[in-house]
Amino acid sequence: MATRNLRCAAIALTALLAVALPASAQLVSKKKDEPPAAPSAIEIRAEPIPAFDHRDPSRRRFGKLDFRGGLVLTSPFREFGGISSINVAADGMNFLAASDRSWWLRGRITYAGTRPTGIAGAEMAPMLGPDGRTLASRRWYDTEAMARDGGTVYVGIERVHRIVRFDFGKDGLTARARPIEVPAAFRSFPNNGSVEALAFVPRGTPLGGTLIAVAERGRDRAGDHLAFLIGGPRPGAFTIKRRDDYDVSDATILPSGDLVILERKFGWTTGLYIRARRIPIAEVRPGALVDGAVLFEADLGQQVDNMEGISAHRSGGETVLTMISDNNFSPLQRTMLLQFSLAEE
Repeated sequence: MATRNLRCAAIALTALLAVALPASAQLVSKKKDEPPAAPSAIEIRAEPIPAFDHRDPSRRRFGKLDFRGGLVLTSPFREFGGISSINVAADGMNFLAASDRSWWLRGRITYAGTRPTGIAGAEMAPMLGPDGRTLASRRWYDTEAMARDGGTVYVGIERVHRIVRFDFGKDGLTARARPIEVPAAFRSFPNNGSVEALAFVPRGTPLGGTLIAVAERGRDRAGDHLAFLIGGPRPGAFTIKRRDDYDVSDATILPSGDLVILERKFGWTTGLYIRARRIPIAEVRPGALVDGAVLFEADLGQQVDNMEGISAHRSGGETVLTMISDNNFSPLQRTMLLQFSLAEE
């Protein structure tokens, strides 16, 4: 109990500082020269998480999810950490992630059976702007959300209320950001509460080709989350029912087509909670207020941290959800990669 309380307090303090400090103060001190644009091969050490529940290590089912395994990730590379979004490829191994300091991370998840065991072939590189300068040098940071459409990658930049597009299929980690048009409502978002989640609806479906964006603290008069359908056949705004004081931290589209949102909340007396909800994609349309069933909920009695990224893929006939945490570059927090399979899918 004491260990969990200490970790809870550490996460709370770090999160509080992250909100209170100016964004520029949160960046790692840089030399006068910008970091090289070329990708850097990095070492990532992985400590296995054999059990998800501290109280019952034999437990595997949590809500509608079965725990497959997890890793605590560390690296001597100074830019490693702060992972705020992840996209795992259909092969379940290759992944692309983004840190909130505008750096790419890509690599390959290794497995023993269905249990993740490590990260291989890891590389990091700074995200580049339209002119080839790094996004961080333009003060385009807090890159909190990412979605992928084949070779195109979209990234949401919270502090400047922008979404940018990268031709990742052509240029990989050296691709340059191209801003896309966003709804006018983005300009009204709080400075540290803008776009937090992005999900791309696969083509060939009723909403195919649509980019879904969800604001962290942009809410309507009823207090529900503002969300937007950008591009696609039916662009417009909708809302997601806010329940139990949770905020949205990321989103993904299941292979079956439904939208899953990852949520978190913290209270000084209640601690840290993580939750995932499934929203039927058929209910998502302009003007709608959508809600969804809880897939799972966890607290510091389980192996969680500040979970900010979620991705879905199919493997061996199962739908697999991969989650990753943002450690806020704090030694008191952890970068965790967790995998679950969706039961009854």
